[in-house]
Amino acid sequence: MVGRLEGKVALISGGARGQGRSHAVRLAEEGADIITFDVCGPIDGVPYPAPNQADLDETVRQVEALDRRIVARQADVRDYAAVKAVVDEGVAELGGRLDIVSASAGIFTFGPLAAETTEEDWDTMLDINLKGVWQTVKAATPHMIAADNGGSVVLTSSTAGIKGTYGVAAYTAAKHGVVGLMKTLALELGPQNIRVNSVHPTSVATPMVLNDALYNLFSPDSPTEESFRETMHASHALNVGIIEAVDISNAILWLSTDEARYVTGTQIKVDAGYTTK
Repeated sequence: MVGRLEGKVALISGGARGQGRSHAVRLAEEGADIITFDVCGPIDGVPYPAPNQADLDETVRQVEALDRRIVARQADVRDYAAVKAVVDEGVAELGGRLDIVSASAGIFTFGPLAAETTEEDWDTMLDINLKGVWQTVKAATPHMIAADNGGSVVLTSSTAGIKGTYGVAAYTAAKHGVVGLMKTLALELGPQNIRVNSVHPTSVATPMVLNDALYNLFSPDSPTEESFRETMHASHALNVGIIEAVDISNAILWLSTDEARYVTGTQIKVDAGYTTK
């Protein structure tokens, strides 16, 4: 059976592991060839282990096992020249087209209250989680416009892009900023039939979430994965504690198909009711 994305090319930032890898594999399952990149190294102030080259190699293995092509490179979303080089190389290698962008790369940090946050921590968060999203789209959209096939751009925000989150001011500000960027891009790219939307996950079972730092933040009295899952379960309307990365991937897949051909400028919540409860 022909996949829903047969013949299309998708760019995914942050593809070494977690949500980014899940998106790459899920879109490849539906027939897309993949361009992806990741920093593959530590970032100052991030309280959990960074992805590495072996993680990115595993993404390549999983995509190629589906008989799809993939161009995967190391690049930091804060480095526009590096991001553009990866995108340009991938588009050239995969037939000169680009149909889908998933701006997924991001970090999560927390610490003192907003007034006590350092300038360095603030700048790192916004440079990766907001400016990095803009730079990914900036590098990608000229190829989409030149190919004149329309397309889909999906920006990964968060439940923190919808509601305030105590003690994570920089992250919350960046994720709200992604929504404003999405709405403006939807207007700017609409004439080229390029749709732009954002997805807003709750806690997802990835290394960014399943780590001791997050357990201490959300379950300080019992900083374990089990207690963290119980805490999140109580925050959701649905009977679930932490959702899976593929749940976000499926939303991105739908937004990237003709089934969502008139969906643009929209915030898609995949949050088990977290922002409603």
